[in-house]
Amino acid sequence: MTTLVPPSEWMISVDDHVIEPPRVWLDRLATKYHDRAPRMAEGERGAVWQYEDKVLATSGLSVAAGKDKEEFSPDPVSFDEMRPGAYDPIERIADMNQAGVLASLNFPSFPRFCGQLFNEAKDKDLAALCVQAYNDWMIDEWCGAAPGRLIPLIIIPLWDPIAAAVEMERCAAKGATAFAFSENPEPLGLPTIHDANGYWDPVMRAANDLQMVVCMHVGSSSTIPSISSNAPQLASLAWGATRTAGTMLSWLFSHYFEELPDLKICLSEGNIGWMPYFLERAEQVVDKQRAWAKKGALQGYAHGWGMDDAGPSREADLDKLDIRATFRDHIYGCFIEETAGVRCLDMIGEDNVMLEVDYPHTDTNWPNSLRTVRNIIGHLPPETQAKLLRTNAEKLFRFTAAVPDLVGIQA
Repeated sequence: MTTLVPPSEWMISVDDHVIEPPRVWLDRLATKYHDRAPRMAEGERGAVWQYEDKVLATSGLSVAAGKDKEEFSPDPVSFDEMRPGAYDPIERIADMNQAGVLASLNFPSFPRFCGQLFNEAKDKDLAALCVQAYNDWMIDEWCGAAPGRLIPLIIIPLWDPIAAAVEMERCAAKGATAFAFSENPEPLGLPTIHDANGYWDPVMRAANDLQMVVCMHVGSSSTIPSISSNAPQLASLAWGATRTAGTMLSWLFSHYFEELPDLKICLSEGNIGWMPYFLERAEQVVDKQRAWAKKGALQGYAHGWGMDDAGPSREADLDKLDIRATFRDHIYGCFIEETAGVRCLDMIGEDNVMLEVDYPHTDTNWPNSLRTVRNIIGHLPPETQAKLLRTNAEKLFRFTAAVPDLVGIQA
């Protein structure tokens, strides 16, 4: 049975995606950069992106919203083959209204999930300008087109943490409360969050002081998890959440949460059902292995364990580390369609879970987003449902959603 659900009871999605329109950079960079800046050119299947020596098309898997599953294809698509809501904020709001989505946070597409495309650029001065241009477009044009409906998510110059902190301050002054970061910077050729020299310290201190959420999307390491070299593609795709588990554990045992009490991270598109097991396992490891680990006893034996001896790193104080408290105070997960994690919500914590729609990717539940979620969480107490649907996201991102003057939708 369906009921009419008013907009005040709709959901907030903390993981959607935007396809950048053609003139994001050309409209914001000086004319002298136009022959090297990200720009559109005509390809065999319509418009493609050109930037430095790269020519990149949009995959059909990235803009599958509104299509039947049998139509999904990784082949390149042009703008006229995708829903306008993928790239037009006004059309996006119309699609959100149709699905019962009150507000949406969107990861980049052409720059990739944490802007790592610009980290690969040869001309880092131009790349820094491109990062700023993207952020201005995200805040002023994409989110500015519908105040209170779109949550701004910025990118940073990953190759320059000090400049990144400055850019975070600039964007925070314009209303941004979140930035995209890599689930694992090492495959990008960057230091990990455990770097003994504190490579990421300026970024994380800025995030703490500005209360900007560190948002990490699966795939933001530019790697695809693979069970083995010839494992079926879909087997590895189903296994991919283990990469998010690794990210969570890496952060739990890092020094940052201990040093920066207001630092918070959000793990996107990784599901939540695995969290109770890995939290429990982390507690067991701390309890049983803490004594020898504090002495660095594994150093020198690392290769025998199939590990690289990467040298010193900064880690949490194992005598003080409280796994559950650290998770509760700093880490947030989210899901699109999942019953396993909801059944374990008491072990995860109802204050640490939010929802995703993944529009317009293939995993999306659009246009039945609210109906799908209500079917999954409808048995929970009303106050718990309200947290998952809306208030957890509003609190974390310090965002007050604008409730549209609409009757509601059937869900």
